[in-house]
Amino acid sequence: MPDKSLRILIADAQHFNRLRIERLFNQLGYFRVAPVHSLDELLPLVEYAGEPLDLVLVNGTMASGGLDLFSFLADNPQVHHGYIFNEQQAPVRSVAGKVQVSQAALPDLASITQLMSTVDRRLPFVGTVISVR
Repeated sequence: MPDKSLRILIADAQHFNRLRIERLFNQLGYFRVAPVHSLDELLPLVEYAGEPLDLVLVNGTMASGGLDLFSFLADNPQVHHGYIFNEQQAPVRSVAGKVQVSQAALPDLASITQLMSTVDRRLPFVGTVISVR
């Protein structure tokens, strides 16, 4: 059962993309999702949030003007987990601490489910099980 109190922020310039991602979270039972369309909206919400955000998803193409999204998410105490999608300069999927990076143009239901298995501690882990004999 998902933790319905998790706070999720989505940043993408395209309204359709934000809506599509939000609906994926809704399908999984997460409804505290706030979509924003620019870094100008994202930065103050993260910096001045009354309580930390559990997950911040950002379209990597929004990182113009010299902002290092990876470092911003990784080093920010107001962000528990970060996910940068549509990042063409990153490996297909890299995990370093609390930030994951993907080249996918948009996260799909499978990638959001996998991501939430690390963000939402109430869910069982979804992934590869290795058996040792």
